[in-house]
Amino acid sequence: VVCSASFQPIGRVPQHRTSTPLYSYLDSLQQEAPQASTQPSVAVNGAVSAPVQAEASTATPSFISEWYGDIGYFGLDNLRSKGPRPTADWGTPADATRKLADDGTLRTGSWWCSEGGWPSSNPKGATEIFYVVSGNGCLSDKDGMKHYFGPGDTVIIPKGHEGRWDVFSDIHKIWAVNAHERIEDPSPVIRVQVDGYHTFAPQYLTKNTGYDPLYSSSYEGISFNTFYDVGPTKTGVWTCGAGSFPVTNGKKSFFHLLEGVLFVTDGASGLSRRCEAGDTMMLPEGWCGHIDVIEPSKKLWTTAE
Repeated sequence: VVCSASFQPIGRVPQHRTSTPLYSYLDSLQQEAPQASTQPSVAVNGAVSAPVQAEASTATPSFISEWYGDIGYFGLDNLRSKGPRPTADWGTPADATRKLADDGTLRTGSWWCSEGGWPSSNPKGATEIFYVVSGNGCLSDKDGMKHYFGPGDTVIIPKGHEGRWDVFSDIHKIWAVNAHERIEDPSPVIRVQVDGYHTFAPQYLTKNTGYDPLYSSSYEGISFNTFYDVGPTKTGVWTCGAGSFPVTNGKKSFFHLLEGVLFVTDGASGLSRRCEAGDTMMLPEGWCGHIDVIEPSKKLWTTAE
């Protein structure tokens, strides 16, 4: 892929969430709701103006426009309902979901569920990583060990996990799933992992002295921590101060921006996306382009091999 194209900024897609309760099955994460319209921005003297009415685009298709969603994209009124869970053993849990992107191996989207609990006795078919936007719950392992989580936590459910779900207050989460081939954890009991937001503090991160795990960049402004590394799935936190660096061979990855403002530019199409806290994006294997960090940024990431 040749990374040479003119800069074409794309603005944010304004969305508005409502409190409408909707429902769907966790195992139907791949179900997709109708796509929201995109409203591009206009560049004025190098800056990106307020969104304007969208027009038919003739731009080259790009992950920049197709694999991006702000938090409004995952508003409750945009999720697809599937009805209540038939295996619930307490409460009346019912859930809803919306997919953002899916390349056949890595996919990402959002999920919401009301209060209740149910057994999850079938081995999980893929490794899932999710960030808790709101709500509280617990995932139990096969032997009964409990893993509680709440807003700001990152939860990892490895492929092959068995146990149960309990939702104590309505949960809204951003998820990524790596559908890798084999169960990578040989333990007799596969355990959930929960990492709190406090573990993303600077003192727990490593300064970049070689190549960072997302972009293979040697840029010194980057710090990171890979807190899950099992088989083809890696997950961690990444931070960077204001600055800019090229990407020549990016990893297949998902990120959810937790803090800051940055631009991701696709060198093949020339399209650039402004990302703010709350935004989610998926990037293809081998992409090239540029990262421009406008305000110090922090993001949760997952790579899939």
